[in-house]
Amino acid sequence: MARYTGPKTKIARKFGEPIFGADKSFEKRNYPPGQHGNTRRRGKKSEYAIQLMEKQKAKYSYGILERQFRILFERANRSKGVTGEVLLQLCESRLDNVVYRLGIAPTRSAARQLVSHRHITVNGSLNNIPSTHIKAGDVIGVREKSKSLTTITHSLERNSSVYEWLTFNNETLEGTFVATPLRLQIPENIKEQLIVELYSK
Repeated sequence: MARYTGPKTKIARKFGEPIFGADKSFEKRNYPPGQHGNTRRRGKKSEYAIQLMEKQKAKYSYGILERQFRILFERANRSKGVTGEVLLQLCESRLDNVVYRLGIAPTRSAARQLVSHRHITVNGSLNNIPSTHIKAGDVIGVREKSKSLTTITHSLERNSSVYEWLTFNNETLEGTFVATPLRLQIPENIKEQLIVELYSK
């Protein structure tokens, strides 16, 4: 299963924000990576470079590689509505992202691992495919045998995020994907229009 396994802090520094979640190393060195760091003079970026950076930021944020991301874009392009907004909604509707948003996992990569290792159920059935598209009304839960996992209990204890399109029951460890989120409700700092412009060339 393809996924990014390289240095995360270096990527976060490249974009100037902790896209992989809280990172002490990023806080210490909040400037671009490279030998000269802050002192390096960087020329004005081209329009293409800015668009490419935005696409890469979205891919790294959601843990999606190029081929899958392009498939999502083509699907968004065929859908009714604003292409960029639909693209982000499709990313938010992935099972691994929903598990992360519910607080069951501390990061998206941890959520992906929980799904892959068969700890997560969708509507009562085990599901080990992180890219599964979740629809409104679907119930995402933790498998009975996995409810005592330290990773899950610690993550839920530390989670304080609340999202309008999700509900979660701490007793049963089940969450409901109430509705597809609107763009205003998605907290990611991504300029999706730049991605649309890049793919439309």
